[in-house]
Amino acid sequence: MLPEPGVVPSALAEPTVRVRGGWTAAVVLANVGVFAAWLGPIQVLLAKQSEAVAPGNKEYVFGLVTGVGAAVSVAANPAFGALSDRTTSRHGRRVPWVIAGAVGGAIGLGILSGAHVIALMLVGWCLMQLFGNALLAAATAVVPDRVPVAQRGVVGGWVAISQVLGALVGTALAAAFESYTLGYVACAAFLLVSVVPYLLRSHDVPLTERPPFVLGAFLKGFWISPRRYPDFGWAWLTRFLFNVGNALGTLYLFYYLQDKVGIDDPDTGVLILTAIYSVCVLVTAISSGRWSDRSGRRKVFVTASGWVMAVAGVVLAVWPTWPGAILGAIILGSGFGVYLSVDFALLTEVLPSARDRGKDLGVINIANSLPQVLAPAIAAPIVKHLGGYPVLYFLASAVTLLAGVLVTRIRSVS
Repeated sequence: MLPEPGVVPSALAEPTVRVRGGWTAAVVLANVGVFAAWLGPIQVLLAKQSEAVAPGNKEYVFGLVTGVGAAVSVAANPAFGALSDRTTSRHGRRVPWVIAGAVGGAIGLGILSGAHVIALMLVGWCLMQLFGNALLAAATAVVPDRVPVAQRGVVGGWVAISQVLGALVGTALAAAFESYTLGYVACAAFLLVSVVPYLLRSHDVPLTERPPFVLGAFLKGFWISPRRYPDFGWAWLTRFLFNVGNALGTLYLFYYLQDKVGIDDPDTGVLILTAIYSVCVLVTAISSGRWSDRSGRRKVFVTASGWVMAVAGVVLAVWPTWPGAILGAIILGSGFGVYLSVDFALLTEVLPSARDRGKDLGVINIANSLPQVLAPAIAAPIVKHLGGYPVLYFLASAVTLLAGVLVTRIRSVS
């Protein structure tokens, strides 16, 4: 029996009670786990494995595996978000998918650890993308489920930097072992451990009544009309462009350091740059998220972050040296920290409905994963035949600038 008109089930109510630091820490750790399981392989392990499997064609193999995996991610995130919206487990809507995502992702990493041919690399990485997105869709939706609007800048800042902390942890785990096999095992173990605190203290409110399932309406729900929800459409487009720029700028960092900068130990180089970048993101994400909450403004922060990130791309393009890479990491981290925290808060304020938060955030997350499909297709021919790394990084800067300009088209958020 559905609730009477005007009665909102508690699982769908707009949150008003501020969340505690322990709950936020548990959500952040779960996000760090899944991003470590993704970014450790992307930053180091898949690059090393591609070079071992196909030394003469490493860029294309790396691009193929990451691109196909990202294509899986495009469909998986909104689908699992929609499924979690309808889940009526007594443990809540999101918890079952956090568990399934962690276990399935660990299995995918286990397959990768023993893969010596391209086909097995594809299987393992696609499984990691599939189940990792089940976890991420659920762990993202808990923020608008539980966090009041007035607290979302700060909490969003902490949740947003989990991507960067995940990159740091994943890169450290990958670089700690000479063998990529052990690197995958370490990432899988960390993924499983990272979700335990959230499972113990999620306080996920169960959904008492599952909405009727109509396949046509379910599939149609993945299309959110830009005319009916224009601000949601502009928020999606700007996030998509920011992530295209970021993907173009970071995807081939390992090979950039190895082949263009000429570093003998690119594993350690990636780790050092990731650590510098992470510190800058941490500082700017928390401070800008708090500042945004106090001022009540979002767009100006996102626009400024686009200009700063564009400068980083120019530095990497014109100064391909180790000092230039360090400066680029400082500038990029400073800009990306502002973007991550404030843009996440902005997105939660333009969601169409409380009932479909998981699905709607999943649609937003297509803007995160679709660039990972497009970036290898764009970057590989540029690096190999169309001007190399300078052209790649100038293009990344141009795309990021465009994203910063278009965010001003959002009207319902100041």
